[in-house]
Formats: sequence, C-alpha cells, structure tokens
Amino acid sequence: VRQLQHSLEGGRIAHSYLLVGPPNVGKMTLALTLAQALNCISGAERPCGACSQCSRISLGRHSDVRVLSVGAPLAPPEPDERGPRKGIHIADVRELQRLASLKPFEGQWHVFIIDGADHLIEEAANCLLKTLEEPPPDVVILLLTSEEERLLPTLRSRCQRLELRPLPERELVDALTRVGLSDQAEAAHLARLACGRVGWAISAYRNPQLLEKRREELEQIATLASSSLATRFDYASGLGTQFGRNRAQVQETLVLWLSLWRDVLLTEEGVEDHVVNLDIVDTLRVLAGQLTPHETAAFIDSTLRTIEALEQNANPRLALETLMLSLPAGKV
Repeated sequence: VRQLQHSLEGGRIAHSYLLVGPPNVGKMTLALTLAQALNCISGAERPCGACSQCSRISLGRHSDVRVLSVGAPLAPPEPDERGPRKGIHIADVRELQRLASLKPFEGQWHVFIIDGADHLIEEAANCLLKTLEEPPPDVVILLLTSEEERLLPTLRSRCQRLELRPLPERELVDALTRVGLSDQAEAAHLARLACGRVGWAISAYRNPQLLEKRREELEQIATLASSSLATRFDYASGLGTQFGRNRAQVQETLVLWLSLWRDVLLTEEGVEDHVVNLDIVDTLRVLAGQLTPHETAAFIDSTLRTIEALEQNANPRLALETLMLSLPAGKV
C-alpha cells in the first residue's frame, strides 16, 4: 500500500500490476481502492471514499472500472457456446481492448481488473500481452491471481508485481475490532481460522453461516476416514464434477483438508496450542488417538501432491479417487 501511495503522489503509476496472494487476502479490495484513488475527485487524501467517483466504484456502477473474471465475462457468449465458461476467452480480452481504446467516460482513468488471471486461456493471454506492451495512456490493468505460476512468463514480466501476504493473527484481531466485532475471544477465534486472510475473517464475522458450513464440511471430511471405499469414491466423484464448474472452490476444499490433517498431526504431537480448528477439537483428538503421526503426515503429503496434480490439469476424478485410496482409516 505504501508503494502504491508513493507512486500516486509522484505520478508514477504503472500501466499494469500483478497482485499475488492467497484467496481472500485482500487483492480485490486493494485493486478497487487503487481504482478509487486514481479517479477520486477529492482535493484531500485519495481515495476519500465519499465523493461520487469513489461511491460509484464501491457500488460497482462506475463505467470506467470493469472487473473481468470467468464468472463475469466482458463479451457476450458465442451463439454455439453451451454451459458455463471454463476460462477467460479471447473475446473478453478483445472487448477489454475496445473499451481501453476509448476515452474514459466519467473518470480520469480506465481500470480493468482481471480477477483470476490464471484462468486466461493461452490465446487470450497472448492477446492481452499486446495491450500490456503498448498500453493506452489513461489505462491501468490489474491482474489478480492466487496461482502466479500458471500465468505466462511474458505476462508476468510486463507487470509490476505486488505480493499480498497473510496478516499476523494480532493484526487480524485488530481488523475485526475495527469493523465492529467487540468480543475479543470471538475475534481471536476467527483470526486463527482465517490463517491470515483478512477478507475471509471479515466475511465470516458478517455471515455466521460461512462458519457453520465450514464446520459441517470439516466434520464430513473427518467422517470419510471411517467410511467405506464406495462412500469415499462417491465423494471424490462429486468433488471432481464440481471442479469442472468451480475450480477455485475445490481448491479451497482441499486446503480445508490440509487444515484438518495438520491439526490432527499437531494433536498427535501434543501441541494443541497451535491447532487452527478449535471448534472440532474433540474430533481431532479421536482421529489423533487412532492414527500414527507417520500415517497422518503421509496423507498430508498425498493431499499436497493431489493439489499439485490438479494445478497441472490432471484428470480431477482420477486424482481425487487416488487421494481417497491413501486416506488412513479411522473410526470417527
């Protein structure tokens, strides 16, 4: 943030930025705040958050600030296109280029935010590269990603890279306090569950159903340890189907797997003070009492290999069924 503030004050804004960090760490918030700062009409510190430009951007109604993602394409679907899109297509990038060639309509800058830039298909990425190499003077393009390695090296080299790291637990507690959570014990619990992701922590505070859904999912994952192979394969099949529709959601589920089994390993080793999922500590203790640290560590390794395989476009159902075969048997 300080780096961007200095660039704004010195009039040295880059035409393209790559915002890298885990999901819900604040990439979109930072991107929209930069869009506000660029278009803010307040004479005071920018962004003011209150002027007409800042307000319209925060409401998603500013004609010069566009968000492009798999679920929010800029271009209409092709006549023969069926089902949800699995990537960001070249038609979307060409529409971005068309809009970028026009003068800003209501602000000073066009700001294009590509959320999940790792979903750019190759021809779309190569098309975008031309704009990054010769950007119009009043355009800023922000590429947001949690999987930087999936972006073309040529794209990465054309952007100024900004990495958003998870926040320390104490800073997350302070952030939750600022948005209205006065219960320090609850704030500390959410901060631990968030693992440094401020966006997730605030969403969980504002939407308790998110926490309930997370707990139910953790209990289901734990129960699979004592389930039959057929039940495990049914779970893998459902997750594999979901992967085709929402890759990010399945990746989030596998991160939850890692979180659970990490906690089991910590419980086995007698260091419960570092456990994240304190709301299911009884389940963790049951699993820890039935498995050895070696079995738990081996399954964590299998989960990491599955995540890596999916990132390299392995068959999702096959990769997830293989993971189910390596799941140690407990009696939850």
